[in-house]
Amino acid sequence: MHSLLTISVVVPVWNGAEYLSKCLEALSQSDTPVLERIVVDDGSTDNSILIAEASGAQVFRTRGKRGPAVARNLGVMHASGDIVIFVDSDVCVAPATLRLMRERFENQPDLDAVVGSYDDEPAAPGIASQYKNLLHHYVHQHGKAEAATFWSGCGAIRREAFEAVGGFDESYARPCIEDIDLGYRLREANRRILLDPAIQAKHLKQFHLLRLFRTDIFDRALPWTRLILQSNRLPNDLNVSVPQRVSAALMLAAAGLLLLSPFFALALVPALLALAGVVALNWDFYRFLASKRGWAFAIAAIPLHQAYYLYSPICFAVGVLLHYSVWRFQPAVRRRRVFGPVSAPARLSPAETEPETLNSFTD
Repeated sequence: MHSLLTISVVVPVWNGAEYLSKCLEALSQSDTPVLERIVVDDGSTDNSILIAEASGAQVFRTRGKRGPAVARNLGVMHASGDIVIFVDSDVCVAPATLRLMRERFENQPDLDAVVGSYDDEPAAPGIASQYKNLLHHYVHQHGKAEAATFWSGCGAIRREAFEAVGGFDESYARPCIEDIDLGYRLREANRRILLDPAIQAKHLKQFHLLRLFRTDIFDRALPWTRLILQSNRLPNDLNVSVPQRVSAALMLAAAGLLLLSPFFALALVPALLALAGVVALNWDFYRFLASKRGWAFAIAAIPLHQAYYLYSPICFAVGVLLHYSVWRFQPAVRRRRVFGPVSAPARLSPAETEPETLNSFTD
């Protein structure tokens, strides 16, 4: 009888006191034991550290605000499990989440990483929060099982695979696409990533409209465009699948035609047809929203979804211009943590660890 794979959980946090206690409480109620729960504080100015220490988690710190990529890499340095599960500080796992992840690895020895999705009962109220989290759930529930990217909100990876590709790229100094970048490198190394819809967790984060647009544009669309152009890889999956691309093209065409309609009245007809095409292509999603929150909510969410399809191709176009005018002439900046052989590091207190980890993560 083979021995069970061991699990370490790494939770990065920056000023996450509002949600961290719920995140750690959910982990403590998991039906699967873990070797350690590691919280890495990324320069918080609230009481996140006190909350983490009170929960019984091992707590380590970066020096200053270095970003979640640095925090997660530091957590892995102090993890000793065969499997490392990353959970964001505003995410609550279900009791079965960790067990399901471990079972996937045990049943598929060639599997290197596994991700799931947010559940369909977002905690935060408001149309922006409900729409954003339900969109994530829907997209991941309908994604390809052989995933093209990794997701660090609630994702698991074999420690060996994580070390082999160099961990998270620390040049992403804020929450961004560091997990997508990691997924790209895993796939480039012919590593398998499984998207399992049965593995779900609850997202607690509250989105406001401006925050939603800012995150989508500056933390997702633009840096992801740069990654696509640098890697020359545009996967047909999740947010960049063919139906998503067609929807974006139709929305861009509709916007252009609507701008022309005051001068050419006939332009209004193809503009409305293009908008109808976007609705038709995404009808299953709108029907899903209606099943969860009613048709009034679904109809109110359509403009948000169409706005997403409008600014996404615009951001891609801006990214292409930046790539050929600025980005490609800049030297590649990579600050990946280079991991050594798989081993359990000596346990250090946060005070003992802090000066050493600063040197480990400098340029």
